[in-house]
Amino acid sequence: MAYKALYRTYRPTTFEEVAGQSHIVKTLKNAINNNKIAHAYLFTGPRGTGKTTMAKLLAKALNCDHGIGCQCNECKNCVAINEGTHPDVIEIDAASNNGVEEVRDLIERVKYGTILGKYKVYIIDEVHMMSAGAFNALLKTLEEPPEHVVFILATTEPNKILPTILSRCQRYDFSKLSDNEIKERLKEVLSSENIEYNEETVDLIISLSDGGMRDALSILDQVLAYSNNTLNPQDILDVFSIESKDEKINLLKSIAKKDLSDVLLRYNNYINKGTDIKRLTNDLLQILKDFVIFSNIKNEELLSVIKKDDARSMQAFLNNKTALKMLDELMNAIKDFKNVNTVNTLFEITLLKLVEIESSKQSKEEEQNIKEEIIEPVITKKNVEVKEDTEIEKITPNKEEKQISLFDEDIKQFTPVISNNIIYINNSRNDQSFELKDDQLVDIMVISKKEIKRELLNKWNDIKKLTLHPVLGKTATLLFDGHPLVASKNILIMEYQTNTLAEKVNRIEMQNSLQDVVFNVFNRKMFVYALSRIESIKFQNLYMNLLQIGKLPKEANITIDLVGDK
Repeated sequence: MAYKALYRTYRPTTFEEVAGQSHIVKTLKNAINNNKIAHAYLFTGPRGTGKTTMAKLLAKALNCDHGIGCQCNECKNCVAINEGTHPDVIEIDAASNNGVEEVRDLIERVKYGTILGKYKVYIIDEVHMMSAGAFNALLKTLEEPPEHVVFILATTEPNKILPTILSRCQRYDFSKLSDNEIKERLKEVLSSENIEYNEETVDLIISLSDGGMRDALSILDQVLAYSNNTLNPQDILDVFSIESKDEKINLLKSIAKKDLSDVLLRYNNYINKGTDIKRLTNDLLQILKDFVIFSNIKNEELLSVIKKDDARSMQAFLNNKTALKMLDELMNAIKDFKNVNTVNTLFEITLLKLVEIESSKQSKEEEQNIKEEIIEPVITKKNVEVKEDTEIEKITPNKEEKQISLFDEDIKQFTPVISNNIIYINNSRNDQSFELKDDQLVDIMVISKKEIKRELLNKWNDIKKLTLHPVLGKTATLLFDGHPLVASKNILIMEYQTNTLAEKVNRIEMQNSLQDVVFNVFNRKMFVYALSRIESIKFQNLYMNLLQIGKLPKEANITIDLVGDK
């Protein structure tokens, strides 16, 4: 005998076996018991929520040999309906029988009496697919059918049905099943099939089913076929190209820490694996929603996707206000997915926007604590010579903290020219700003080190301690307004929201003080260069395109030196 799918094997055979839809079951049972049987019903709701199943159960309740309302599943009528061979229960697919001629043929047969049962039941599935002419042909018969005929119309799109048809039917709206309703039914099926499982696996199936019992059983069937009748979470992730909860939380962590390199590497991995980007976006939204709820209420029972421990671990790198900003960006992306040709590109841009989100400012109390820490600043009097006049003084490192400048002291007189992976500083009378070209930026990206950037990010807030310093305060504030994009051994590329700030950083006269701030906070001497957000996106897209086609230069072939040449 051919294999029978789980959703067919475990299709409810009585009203009592139906998962969910209790309001519909109760109404139909009461109507049958009180002999208030309508001549036309409209069952509407999302796919896989039991519309056709309920129609067949109603047909059985009307035709069972044991009386109206019974569903014995043993008499000839019940058995024939279960097997789909009952001559008085006619299923019609309106998607393929939607013309006027098909409806006229139906109307011609309606007037004949029943063959086996008490009622002739017409179940018209996907009824919204019928043409306007077919609806009009059905209209009169639907309004006044013979006493032994019941029409049951099923659809996922009631808005496409003529109002004159809707007004002649009793309408029943099927809702998506709750997670608990699907879970209980899945557990019954798994127990009946003698298959071991755990809660995480069942929860994954429920999240994929989107409230549809039929979809949940189909997903279970597919996973069991893939895994040879075993059930574990990784098999579900593999079959449906989705990411684990831990991976999604780690992605949010990289976003929150503004580790763009890691975010883009994860994105590239998703694309290579064929991850369902739309589902991933929705899952990220659900995780952040749970995080915001837990951050405000601390009630584990209200969490639907993550657990309490997950929410607490996320509090180490994310705050409530930033999470709300991320939710806005993800919701905009989900709304825009239907308007773009390539979902992947939009998702990548969304990730860039998420990384760009500024973390919420500290409270006044936290700001006061920072100001108090300035009493013992990073740069103290022993390594700063303060002149009596108010002229801005330069930092002079002490012998223990000797700074070796990568450029000549009067660097403001020079501008760089990029050639053969070397930044040359040549004389220029007109141009007072540094400008790196795309190929040079790509080289810097290739040789960049995540550990160096991570080191900078871990201590980035320490720059705030310098914002009130009389010498480096303005430069520290300017540096803190951006965030590190990539970092190599001696080069730091910054990203800023506006082009104005980026241009200010790239002024040659700013380079010495920028290097001094970086050195005093991170103990690294680095050339600092800035990109605006628009330039950054362009640069990152260039890098990703070169990566995907295998055209990136090899790290071993790249040597970038900073050479002062007068």
